Amino acid sequence: MIRKAVRAGSFYPAQPEHLRQEIAGYLKEGVLKRDAIGLIAPHAGYIYSGGVAGAVYSSITPSETFVILCPNHTGEGKLFAIMTNGTWQTPLGDVPIDFELANKLAATSRHIQVDHLAHLYEHAIEVQLPFLQILFKNFQIVPICMGSSHSSVYKEIGLEIANCIKLSGKKVSIIASSDMSHEGQLNETTLEKYLKYHDQLAIEAILELNEDELIQRIEQARITMCGYAPATAMLTAAKQLGCQRAELIKYATSWDVTHDYSYVVGYAGIVVIERSRNVVT
Repeated sequence: MIRKAVRAGSFYPAQPEHLRQEIAGYLKEGVLKRDAIGLIAPHAGYIYSGGVAGAVYSSITPSETFVILCPNHTGEGKLFAIMTNGTWQTPLGDVPIDFELANKLAATSRHIQVDHLAHLYEHAIEVQLPFLQILFKNFQIVPICMGSSHSSVYKEIGLEIANCIKLSGKKVSIIASSDMSHEGQLNETTLEKYLKYHDQLAIEAILELNEDELIQRIEQARITMCGYAPATAMLTAAKQLGCQRAELIKYATSWDVTHDYSYVVGYAGIVVIERSRNVVT
């Protein structure tokens, strides 16, 4: 199956050359490269979150496969939906699905089911792909769309992902596609004391590699982080795979671009790594 691009021309340019030029403006040169076991990257329109996405993707080394977890914004399809074969299409070409790893996960998971409907119009994985295509060659993906359930289910999915990655013998990175807080009717004071404060609470828990604390803070403070389920699964998997620390690469908000307080979204780029082995390129 070919999953066609549905956000080209809206979230990012549809013309390949224009898309390459825009992404080039977001990427960073001469930065430390981390062997990322996991990462968090935003999924808004590039004009808003491209700077954060570019910074976090510029900071990692290549992987053979990227398992990409995203929230289900559309409500379509299975609760936890994976595509196990075919390609994902962007203006820059086709990205193949890792058939072996995806099918192993689908066969062994208690929760993940094969389903393409959840992915047809869901943007949160699609917008990651052009960054990966510009930076890396010959990679594959495992796309997983996650609905709402109990945090124990997210953690169990993370364990299942980690086990399948261990058995694969491949270099795999897990991307949690997520924006941070979404808030409306703010002003200069509430932007700092409400939205940014809530994002700081969530980011601190992630940097502590504490998925339980992340869920607790989201529930208690009612933090509107859309991809907390992918983040929870990613953190659980990354710890099983030996990660030891996390780094915040960049944080920004849509207000930085629009200067519009009526609706503001936060964006964080975070890498989860095994050790402090970095290289400058």
